[in-house]
Amino acid sequence: MGPGPKLALLAGAAAIAITTVASTALAQQKVTGPVAVYWMSAQTQTGFGMPAMGGGGGRPDTGAMMRAMMGGGGASKTLQLQLGSGQTNPAPAADHLPPSGLQAGPALPLLTPKPVQTQREEPREYDVPEQYQKPKGKMLIFWGCGERARPGQPYVIDFAKMASGQQNPATLFKGIDYRPMQPPSVQRNRTYGEWPNEKTRDLVPSNGSLVGAHTIRGNYSPEINFTLEEDQDFLGPINLTTNAKAPGGWVNLGWNLVGNAQAYYATAMGGDGDTVVMWTSSETQAAGFSNPDFLSQSDINRLVANKTLMGPAQKTCAVPKEVLDAAPSAIAQLVAYGGEANFVYPPRPQDPKVTWNQQWAVKVRYRSATGGILGQEMPNMGGGGRGGRAGMPGAPAQQPQQQPPKPPSASDILRQGILGGLPFPRR
Repeated sequence: MGPGPKLALLAGAAAIAITTVASTALAQQKVTGPVAVYWMSAQTQTGFGMPAMGGGGGRPDTGAMMRAMMGGGGASKTLQLQLGSGQTNPAPAADHLPPSGLQAGPALPLLTPKPVQTQREEPREYDVPEQYQKPKGKMLIFWGCGERARPGQPYVIDFAKMASGQQNPATLFKGIDYRPMQPPSVQRNRTYGEWPNEKTRDLVPSNGSLVGAHTIRGNYSPEINFTLEEDQDFLGPINLTTNAKAPGGWVNLGWNLVGNAQAYYATAMGGDGDTVVMWTSSETQAAGFSNPDFLSQSDINRLVANKTLMGPAQKTCAVPKEVLDAAPSAIAQLVAYGGEANFVYPPRPQDPKVTWNQQWAVKVRYRSATGGILGQEMPNMGGGGRGGRAGMPGAPAQQPQQQPPKPPSASDILRQGILGGLPFPRR
């Protein structure tokens, strides 16, 4: 080996050593704070939505449904603002001064929730009621894009077996493997403020924009100033361009690609009174009721890599025929996950011997979603029901009758919360 290659190797080794030492020094740098943390959660919605367990409870967005029924389509935007601080004030007050392009007013008041007085309840034993009946019904879980369900599907959960201990609930409900995000809250911070709130619930218009300078001023936190650029605005709307049932019985879903979206995830949920059917586009088993509203940047990267989420270039997915056979009128949801915009003040000192005293940290996260009836291009949401309803003109009077208690059905269990709807007998 000549002197040239040797010198190159030595130079490379030295560079690696310097980089390693610098990284170690930065890792050992003392960091304090931040004194205040501020999160902005920006969502864009078309169709009718099914917010996830992390922020909505997994039920359809009734307001969006009503807009769809009344012809008020188009995209709607929502913004959640959360300020947490390690400082206190006897009369906490804070405001977010947004750019004029948001069109939500000159100042958004961040209201501190009033403490709720709770009475301590004595611990009690949960005995099985005398008229207890085991829940009935099943949950069928499908996953993966494709015209036909893959071998080993569906995964069947029997609620009666689970209540009697024949199936272990801890191993049944597999959701997306992600780390839940921890935004500011009353529990996590000494002082907390939020918007929307009971004082004001102004909506963001469909053409509202986050681009521009933002200022947060409060008497319990340092002043926060940051600017969002064009590529840090709300995600654009996502729409189903294809939602048609194929002659073979499956449904071909197609959608427009959303700028700055980094991943897509589709779900469907349906069934009858005794059977709940769930499907997700994940390549690995995941139940549709446990979808996160937002995902961290690291989780997005990891979940796209292991094909739990669809990548940013994918714009089609087939829902298997077996899903439609089990749930002919399922509700479908499609989510586009955006990344994050993060700001910290002051910037990290380059000298690792200087303590990094963080005053504030800001996180902006993004999501866009749409929903509809699986396999129906134009959902027919209108129309009257069969027969009159109690309390409505022309409805026949009904005499109350004592009926024996019915065991909770699969849909009852889902509506009440999966585990909350299962009364497990003591052993």
